Amino acid sequence: MKKKIKTYSLEELKNKYIGKRGTKRRELYETELSLDLLGEAVRQTRIKKKLTQEQLGQLIGVQKSQISKIENNFRDTRINTLIRVFDALNTKIRISIES
Repeated sequence: MKKKIKTYSLEELKNKYIGKRGTKRRELYETELSLDLLGEAVRQTRIKKKLTQEQLGQLIGVQKSQISKIENNFRDTRINTLIRVFDALNTKIRISIES
């Protein structure tokens, strides 16, 4: 007789190990995940447009290191810099704020 393996949804695992939606720990996790995804979106779009970090930086007037920070550690990026990045990449961005 085969033993049945219990499966869990991603939401169940997040609830168990990170916390339920609305808890401080879960909200922090969701915010950090969103920022990481945004940085990755910048990287993927830049690569798709065949631009180096240095070239993108020149387009918006910042150093290559600033583009690297946006792509790898988004937390300290100003919104106007992000808007200039997406303008230079000729890409639309939608921002949703929920409370």
